[in-house]
Amino acid sequence: MNDIFLEWGGDLATGSGGDLAVAVNSDMQRQRVCRRLLTNAGDYLWNPDYGGGLGRFVGSPASAADIEAVVRSQLALEAAVPQSPAPVVATSIADRASGYVVTNIAYADPAGTGQVNFNVSAG
Repeated sequence: MNDIFLEWGGDLATGSGGDLAVAVNSDMQRQRVCRRLLTNAGDYLWNPDYGGGLGRFVGSPASAADIEAVVRSQLALEAAVPQSPAPVVATSIADRASGYVVTNIAYADPAGTGQVNFNVSAG
């Protein structure tokens, strides 16, 4: 089953035929991970435990260890992310004065085509 292509915070995209674009393979997995990380627990009506709520870190002193712990725990719950080999998560505080934080995430592509790499940043 495919998902509609939608970047977090963006608009729906159209496909080549003018219909809604579809996210497949690594795009679909990346979208699912982003949705899980950025959704607040309790906000998803059909599963109140779903979501990492990374937004709660905005406006508070940045803690790379706390952010990494949330990301790792949520990746372990996401069916789209293989757990072997274990996902790699690295969080760095790029600018402490402004609170700019970057979390790099890498995990094996379930389709066997290599590795999925992306980052989540805030600040």
